[in-house]
Amino acid sequence: MAADEGPVRVDSWIWSVRLVKTRSLAATACRAGHVKVNGERAKPAQSVKPGDEVRVWHAGRERVVEVVRVVRKRVGAPVAVQAYVDNTPAPPPVEQFVAAPRRDRGAGRPTKRDRRELDRLRGQ
Repeated sequence: MAADEGPVRVDSWIWSVRLVKTRSLAATACRAGHVKVNGERAKPAQSVKPGDEVRVWHAGRERVVEVVRVVRKRVGAPVAVQAYVDNTPAPPPVEQFVAAPRRDRGAGRPTKRDRRELDRLRGQ
């Protein structure tokens, strides 16, 4: 396995352990603020070391992982799973989701009041 003792870049690490598909997606997620290391927004070049908590918002869900090993090169899936501990909370049951309200076709653009009501319904 390609493990080293020193710290490694966070964008490289989340790509190496297969949390994102490409390294450029990892760097873009970091720049967009979708990656947090120990609760702080992470730039792509920020270092991670064993014991750090990494939160990645990708593909519509948040992954919460704890770094166990630093990995510099992309590794196979069975090895990648050993590099972190997945603390991601379980997704809510399907019954909890409320059907999203739909506007009638041709009703036009929602007004500011409509948008605020929709946000209130969604819990935002």
